[in-house]
Amino acid sequence: MNTAVFPTRQPAEARQAAMVQAVLALAAQQEPASITTTDIAKAIGLSQGAVFRHFPNKQAIWQSVAEWLEATLLPLIQTAAQSSPDPLANLGNIFRAHLQFVQENPGVPRFIFHELQQPADSPVKQQVAGMLQRYGGILIGVLQQAKAQAVVVPNLDERSAATLFIGSLQGLVMQSMLAGSFASIQPVAEGVLVLYLRSIRKEVG
Repeated sequence: MNTAVFPTRQPAEARQAAMVQAVLALAAQQEPASITTTDIAKAIGLSQGAVFRHFPNKQAIWQSVAEWLEATLLPLIQTAAQSSPDPLANLGNIFRAHLQFVQENPGVPRFIFHELQQPADSPVKQQVAGMLQRYGGILIGVLQQAKAQAVVVPNLDERSAATLFIGSLQGLVMQSMLAGSFASIQPVAEGVLVLYLRSIRKEVG
């Protein structure tokens, strides 16, 4: 009879995870602000009441989306940042890993841009901003390694270089959103990376 006690947790966690993915799937197709709990319930085949049995309100769902995003993206970036002894190669690996992640999760940039545009400093906005700050910290660490190995210009401002790196990615993602396809940025993405690395690389000879 004890078996009735334990199954409740896993389905609850699975349904919460499904709601997170539903939000991101919906965000890929429509403005995140227009997503309702009814939309989320319909996407995963639940009633609206069932949604509120797992989350007290829409804000709590959005918080879980932000938490999933940080827990998924940052480890990918950290792994790429440590993927080789060459810090410049690692910057390229971070760049490609980020674009691949966005291509596989097209609702993510819409969610991020939506939250960062909010005038109120909500917990969700704070989480997203904190994630981007930690992302920048990873980049700064890689750039510091590059500086220590003397493979970048000696007067490199690591913080500015990290900001330019993220800005380049955001620009590519924005263009893909405007074009309605991530395939549209693939021909230019590597060119943008080459230009970035050339701008910080130390000239040999």
